[in-house]
Amino acid sequence: MYDTKLMITHNLLNTLLNINHPSMERKYAIIDIETTGGKATRDRITEIAIVVHDGEKVIDQWETLVNPECYIPYGITQLTGITQDMVNRAPKFYEVAKTIVEKTEGAIFVAHNVRFDYSFVKEEFRRLGFTYTRKQLCTVRLSRQAFPGLRSYGLDSLIRHFNIHISSRHRAMGDTLATTEVFEKIISSEYGAKEVTSMINLGIKESLLPSNLSLEKIHELPETCGVYYFHDQHNQLAYIGKSINIQKRVAEHFADVSEKARKMQQQVYDVSYEETGSELVALLLESHEIKTKRPYLNQAQRVRYFPYVIHTFQNEQGYICFDVVQPNTKERKQLNVLSEYSKVHHAKGKLNVLAKKLELCARYSGLEQTVAKKVCFNYHLKQCRGACGELESVEAYNERATLALGHLTNVFEEDMLLIDRGRSKDESAVILIENGEYQGFTYLDKNDTYTSLDNIKSSLPKRYESNPEVKRIIRRFLEEKGKVRVVKFKPE
Repeated sequence: MYDTKLMITHNLLNTLLNINHPSMERKYAIIDIETTGGKATRDRITEIAIVVHDGEKVIDQWETLVNPECYIPYGITQLTGITQDMVNRAPKFYEVAKTIVEKTEGAIFVAHNVRFDYSFVKEEFRRLGFTYTRKQLCTVRLSRQAFPGLRSYGLDSLIRHFNIHISSRHRAMGDTLATTEVFEKIISSEYGAKEVTSMINLGIKESLLPSNLSLEKIHELPETCGVYYFHDQHNQLAYIGKSINIQKRVAEHFADVSEKARKMQQQVYDVSYEETGSELVALLLESHEIKTKRPYLNQAQRVRYFPYVIHTFQNEQGYICFDVVQPNTKERKQLNVLSEYSKVHHAKGKLNVLAKKLELCARYSGLEQTVAKKVCFNYHLKQCRGACGELESVEAYNERATLALGHLTNVFEEDMLLIDRGRSKDESAVILIENGEYQGFTYLDKNDTYTSLDNIKSSLPKRYESNPEVKRIIRRFLEEKGKVRVVKFKPE
């Protein structure tokens, strides 16, 4: 429990964070922190240093140890030299929070691997009940652009490469001063200040941003995989999308000058997001959310009805054939359905691509109905090997047609778990396929990944709709990406 000093600090911060500061020349707050560990939501800051830079020279610097109010692991002390006794006498974060706000107000938050340092500072303010927001700049990313071809862009490597003198590595001020030298070399390089500005602005012209969205707010978005939601001023959903880098994709929408981007600039008032970790989960969640919430700027993936099917059968000669039909419920039960489509041209387009790729007969692929001629038209184009005129053996033809079956089927013949990366290094995303259908996804601690199937089922937050689209998403992802682990199991 914080004492009355925290109440005073809280009031001072509240006043400071609500001041409308006048515009000023750009400045950079170059920052390094030392911590009790690597996870902002669990670990705490033990030291912070800030060097304020105006783009040409250092104009201020400040540092302090911070009492983390928790134990410092022995390995951290070995690395940094910061002991428990040193921080016990240091101020707590709330006692230095006002100074941090003042030093960084109106400045770009600069750090080497900025996500790490920024996340810790932001989390410390969150614990005090505040939202800390600054534009950010990463000297790792800038160094890659400014000095291509180096073997490594870690701070140690750059210190050696530029022969930077540093007296106290792994202490906040020592690392901050080294980062400052790297930053100055970037600014004076051919890469230069213009590209630095572009990276700060994420490629966006601020004049194109919706009135309620600031660059600071977009900088707040995570650079992780997930689904993002654009809301209008009435809090109605305007658009839903997914990306492996939410921040980058959202920025791209407002850096674009297309008609679609213009509509978003006019309609969008706010943005929210859900991190998924797994790209496959992001694809599945995006599809589900678009179909159920139907945002008005989304056109694709809104369809929920799939009346057309590709089915397969063997003709009298034994050749594997395909066709596109629009069956009723009774007829559908009598067909060997491979996949379903919302429009007939989508189904025929899929068959046409496979027929050309595998040299399948157009007549036996449902793409040519006439039987007046001995062979199909594609045979004359040398895109069919003559199965329609019995010029190719059943065995040879069916070998390629069987490959097409694998590409066309949206039915999962086996029950399985698909295990992918989670939202943190400690968890896994688990997607359940059972009884030939997609059932949903959940997240498990990595140590619990091999728990019983019943436990996995019970941990599903809800069962999701299994439709032809999500089946195609899963199959295409498995074929093209191949990054998820597949665990097959027998039905109970």
